[in-house]
Amino acid sequence: MTDSTMNIYVISDSIGETGELIAKGSIRQFESENFEIKRYPYHNSIEQIEPILEEAAQTPKSLVIYTNVVQSTRDFIRKKTEELNLHTVDVMGSPMDQIEEILGYPPLREPGLIRRLDDNYFKKVEAIEFAVKYDDGKDPRGVKKADLCLVGISRTSKTPLSMYLANKNYKVANIPLVPEVPVPDEVYEKDVRKVIGLTCNPEKLISIREERLKALGLSSGAKYAHIDRIKEELKYSKQIMEELGCIVIDVTSRAIEETAEIIIEHIEGTFS
Repeated sequence: MTDSTMNIYVISDSIGETGELIAKGSIRQFESENFEIKRYPYHNSIEQIEPILEEAAQTPKSLVIYTNVVQSTRDFIRKKTEELNLHTVDVMGSPMDQIEEILGYPPLREPGLIRRLDDNYFKKVEAIEFAVKYDDGKDPRGVKKADLCLVGISRTSKTPLSMYLANKNYKVANIPLVPEVPVPDEVYEKDVRKVIGLTCNPEKLISIREERLKALGLSSGAKYAHIDRIKEELKYSKQIMEELGCIVIDVTSRAIEETAEIIIEHIEGTFS
């Protein structure tokens, strides 16, 4: 730690992740600066908190972010930081105070409620990490653990669909279908109701692949974007999908959201 480092102290009576996320989201806007975030979870007593505030007061360029909900603790932090001339962010204070004023009754002020409400958030993060790990056939073993497996040739929206569905808490693996590469056994072993085939109009694929090549600084005349190659891949993928007996969705004129909704309806309708 140097004098040029800004130090952010995150104090919470729960795990403190909310305060840390706010800190991290804020400091990304200041790329040229150095930051150090210190997180203090489950701190709800004056004896625990006071030394932290005193340390912050002795530290150049410091900020205290706190998410404590117990009023007496918040009052202490507010008073102490004013005495020490510290910059602070009371994450819970202003929103709770405003809601209390509008509704006309006080909040529960129960520590840990954010964590419970954020279970959905953590499931979403887990699903996103899963989608990244098992994207584009990186590790076929992910197919077995996935809620869904998407199969299709290149540029049929497998990756964006995987990420979109991950934001809906679905763990998705996707496998590219390439004539020269055998389909992993894990795909054939998967419950076919959880395998989704994706296809697309060849002319649309030419356009998409040419744009992809351009973005990579490559010639649009490459075999990857040639109509004969695309038709060969589509013929192969159709054969594989027929072997699997999976549902097939044409993504040609569909937005990612629309395709995802079809998949979700299929899964919920099948397994409800």
